[in-house]
Amino acid sequence: MKELIEIGKRAKEASGQLANLNTDQKNRILMLVADLLEQYTPTILKANAKDLELGEEMGLNGAIVDRLTLSDDRVKGMAEGLREIVQLEDPIGEIEEMKKRPNGLLIGKKRVPLGVVGVIYESRPNVTADVAGLCIKTGNVCVLRGGKEAFQSNNVIVKIFHEAIEGCDLNPHMVQLVQNTTRESAVAMMKLNDYLDILIPRGGAGLIQAVVQNSTVPVIETGVGNCHIYVDDAADLEKAVAIVYNAKTHRPGVCNAAESLLVHQKVATEVLPAIGNSLKKGNVEIRGDETTCRIIAEAKPAVEEDWAREYLDLVISSKVVGSVEEAVDHINKYGSGHSESIVTDNYSHAQYFLDRVDAAAVYVNASTRFTDGFEFGYGAEIGISTQKLHARGPMGLRELTTNKYIIYGSGQIRQ
Repeated sequence: MKELIEIGKRAKEASGQLANLNTDQKNRILMLVADLLEQYTPTILKANAKDLELGEEMGLNGAIVDRLTLSDDRVKGMAEGLREIVQLEDPIGEIEEMKKRPNGLLIGKKRVPLGVVGVIYESRPNVTADVAGLCIKTGNVCVLRGGKEAFQSNNVIVKIFHEAIEGCDLNPHMVQLVQNTTRESAVAMMKLNDYLDILIPRGGAGLIQAVVQNSTVPVIETGVGNCHIYVDDAADLEKAVAIVYNAKTHRPGVCNAAESLLVHQKVATEVLPAIGNSLKKGNVEIRGDETTCRIIAEAKPAVEEDWAREYLDLVISSKVVGSVEEAVDHINKYGSGHSESIVTDNYSHAQYFLDRVDAAAVYVNASTRFTDGFEFGYGAEIGISTQKLHARGPMGLRELTTNKYIIYGSGQIRQ
């Protein structure tokens, strides 16, 4: 696709300039963008209104619309995220180790940018600011391919980045948005090996699997979140009700929302009615096993597919288990490796859960909604990696870098 080739060429050209900016120069860009985001909030919201109108015509559901919707507070949050990135230590140029070999060579590792980062994502225009901000701070050019449902919002945000970059007399192609939002552009981006150093998909399971299975560009897999809350027999039940409600209803359309509930049989008759009443107030549909349905009259019978499903909606599966061991086995069988939480006051149960659950983030007595770059102190995130190579969990600045070996010699030759 001609557009992608041209974008790739411009990205490579801008990469050399961005990689060699110092921290103050990169921070200046980000501060200018933050100020401009707030200044242009009415323009951003006007563009977002057009996206929402299109979304209504497309029949988008409530959770997707929530991800798509911007507000004064959400735009302010994007700006604050960039300012927080400015305050973070710049990892680029850091010398991680330096050792002297017997032959006198000094061999070290230096942290450097990845180069050109491609991101294919859906629905969420705040991702545009988060990704571009993190990439600039780490000296990476970014090529963004958002979905058509957020195109107007994304376009305005990228133009704001261009205004800030040009205001610093630098190449605006450090941040680029693919204008073609068809499936063909996504497929073409997956084959852009000559220009992209890495490709990161952010969106639903279908998008992520399509990229993982078809991309010839190296991929970091992110996002799918079948997250569980396990209420142990030693749980503080009031705490459990609050955590389940927050994890499910705070923002049901995001990947760190709880999709599955597990409850120990010893406390099921006590805690499930309270959880059921709480979730009912939040209009949450419960799909439960036989025991759950017996205790919560409104629950619908679950089928096998429910245990592994990422609803991204006001729906949760619920199962009663006999032990923490059974809970862990269930999570490791059906979970997506994203975020899992245990509610318990039993130290050994908590440690067993932390040690045995295979996920990027494992919590004790807290909502899974905290698996987020901003909440982890990264200012933002480029995605939440559910794989194990290179990066795992919320990807901040360090996860957008790689190492370069640097070797100092004094005339040594290999014998």
